[in-house]
Amino acid sequence: MAVIKGLQSASTRAVSKAAFGAFVLLVSSGWSLQAGARAIHASAAEGRDPSLRSTSVLVVDPTNSSVLLSKNADVAAPIASITKLMTSLVVLDAGQSLSERITVTEADVDLPKGGYSRLKVGTTLSRGDIMHLALMSSENHAAHALGRNYPGGIPAIVRAMNAKAAALGMTTAHFVEPTGLSSENVASPADLSKLVIAASRKPIIREFSTDPNYAVPVRGHLVEFRNTDKLVSNPTWNIVVQKTGYISEAGRCLVMEAVIEGRSVVIVLLDSFGKYTRLADATRVKNWLQAIGVGPHLSRVSMR
Repeated sequence: MAVIKGLQSASTRAVSKAAFGAFVLLVSSGWSLQAGARAIHASAAEGRDPSLRSTSVLVVDPTNSSVLLSKNADVAAPIASITKLMTSLVVLDAGQSLSERITVTEADVDLPKGGYSRLKVGTTLSRGDIMHLALMSSENHAAHALGRNYPGGIPAIVRAMNAKAAALGMTTAHFVEPTGLSSENVASPADLSKLVIAASRKPIIREFSTDPNYAVPVRGHLVEFRNTDKLVSNPTWNIVVQKTGYISEAGRCLVMEAVIEGRSVVIVLLDSFGKYTRLADATRVKNWLQAIGVGPHLSRVSMR
């Protein structure tokens, strides 16, 4: 089926708005995300436009770099904890042992915007466990500990992150620290798609980022951490790699590579305005692709 290009019609916007309203009502009423997804699917089937609420959007086929959907895709913006994909990538590139023990120190918890964490000072875990928590539950203390224990410490890992970005062709990307708490960590959706593709080539990052939950010993007690992306537990999704992010300057963000109808796609969503919007937008993209077909004939659509 051909994709309808150009501006949305008034009827399309009305259908999409109604579907989104139904989604919010379902979630606020205690319904599951799957129930909200069914409401969104109706608008995808009728309107052919996912009408996403994220400020910046990119959907790309990683096998041939073809762009399927875009909005503000070349505009750099704060990326929050999506940073942790790059942090983990350069740690793995450095060949650091995942079995080496790392202890969380005051330096790892005394962070701006650090927030509450159950990963307390004195906790000693393997580097693999630390990376697991950084990717899966977006643990800032864990990400900082990874950077602090990189050869040369935080300054060295920041240099490595920027060098890796340059090597990947991420021309708008810039990193100043390894957690994503700084709004100076920026990149465009186009550049983040390159980071997601690079991260998806690392089996460890794929495994850790998509694990629904993981337990580690903290002060003699086994503490369970959960994935910040509820979609990894949704059986209707086949997610290869993912990362969420949030700071006030970035809004709620989500990047992923997923397999939809047998086709791999990279989805980048930046600055979603509400708690559930990034998940709803991802579901809109999936249902839109399923409704219009995800074969090689799919044309590029630019959103406004």
